[in-house]
Amino acid sequence: MNNLISLREGEPRIVSDDPWRVPGAAEAAGAGSLILPLPNWLERQPQAVLQGAAVSRDGLLLNPDDDPMDLQSWLGVLPLIAIDFPSFRDGRGYSQAYLLRTRLAWRGELRAVGDVLRDQLSHMRQCGFDSFAVREDKSVHDALKGLAGMSVQYGRSVIEPRPLFRRRSQS
Repeated sequence: MNNLISLREGEPRIVSDDPWRVPGAAEAAGAGSLILPLPNWLERQPQAVLQGAAVSRDGLLLNPDDDPMDLQSWLGVLPLIAIDFPSFRDGRGYSQAYLLRTRLAWRGELRAVGDVLRDQLSHMRQCGFDSFAVREDKSVHDALKGLAGMSVQYGRSVIEPRPLFRRRSQS
């Protein structure tokens, strides 16, 4: 993927050698490291992966209407989950990421894909994303500035589960 930013040890880095790709609708899946929607992912997996005995070579693309709770059986075998943002106005991906990180305790790579813009990155990070495929017509170098975000978060997040008033009272 072009325009990819990844957090490594909390520090954002531009990734130039990303092996993952999302095949287009008309494109055959083929070989390599693919990010596939759940139905396609399920039909491509060997039985060992579906039974939890082996790690998948494919990542999973979670669409806005997909329920992260449906993935519980396979979370241990997924190397990557990408959440699609079909429009910057569609916020369902934030909830999906938060559920994966908090309720399902998933610790693998969580990637934002689709209409991902600089202004969203700080909020995406707070919800648990650790890589961001910035829209290809935007500058990845400019988008890095979006991860600086706000200096103080008032509410709870994946990164800081205590709201601001709790953090202040413990100082």
